[in-house]
Amino acid sequence: MVTDNRKIFPGTEFISTVLQAADAKSSMTKHLSRVFLMRAAMAGILIGIFYLANYSVIAAFVEISPRDARLGSIFGAVVFGFCLVFIYYSKSELLTSNMMVTTIAVYFRRMSVSRAGVVMLLCFLGNFLGGLLTAIIVKFTTLLDGSAGELVTGAVEHKLAFVSGGAAGMADLFFRAILCNFMINIAMLLIYNGFVKSDGVKVAAMVVSVLLFAFLGFEHSVANTVLFTVEGLRNGIDVGLALGNVGIALLGNFVGGGLLIGLYYAYANDSERHRRTHPALREE
Repeated sequence: MVTDNRKIFPGTEFISTVLQAADAKSSMTKHLSRVFLMRAAMAGILIGIFYLANYSVIAAFVEISPRDARLGSIFGAVVFGFCLVFIYYSKSELLTSNMMVTTIAVYFRRMSVSRAGVVMLLCFLGNFLGGLLTAIIVKFTTLLDGSAGELVTGAVEHKLAFVSGGAAGMADLFFRAILCNFMINIAMLLIYNGFVKSDGVKVAAMVVSVLLFAFLGFEHSVANTVLFTVEGLRNGIDVGLALGNVGIALLGNFVGGGLLIGLYYAYANDSERHRRTHPALREE
């Protein structure tokens, strides 16, 4: 009896696509690290612009009526959702999706642990530098004057309170970060798996994934880094609390994207491993 392994391992194309992307990232960080940094910086710039747009949209609703703040949060999250679309189609490099890519590449031995670390460190550095550039530009504008700036300051205070609130607050932050990158990378799974052909559906998947994390209050390490940088240049910030927030968010994001998506689907679609242990799966 011949087993149709494509039905048992439907993620084969997803794994193949991710490994090709991982090979390119590995090569770039070895030979074109400056270009890789530039691509990561572009992702940081885009996150900065779209995240601030999110708060500006909410502020617009609040100015109409304070009771409309929740409605504004929905529309702001929709706007922010297009950030991932811009990052994907501009071929920019975002740390949180690279957590999934590098984990899969390490699992299949296409990338060493040390090289995966280099990819993620360079990506985070580039994301930060892009966010820093955005923060510097915003500092010399009136974009965050009024309600939008107040919302940004309030959001930063809320995020820092996770760390200053002790173990319970840090646990809350950690699990929110897990859910955040789970949503980001489940969208990337849909894009890379070969079943979704329409660009419209791909866009919808990315927008909805970010909309949910923004509206529900999940925690994204790169978005927080950029937001803290913007606020730090405007009004100052407790650097220790900010670093604590980002550190915990990074760990949670890695669990959500690297382990719950990357490692999970790498193992589930490792056809060679499962064929070795289950003879019935071997093709005749």
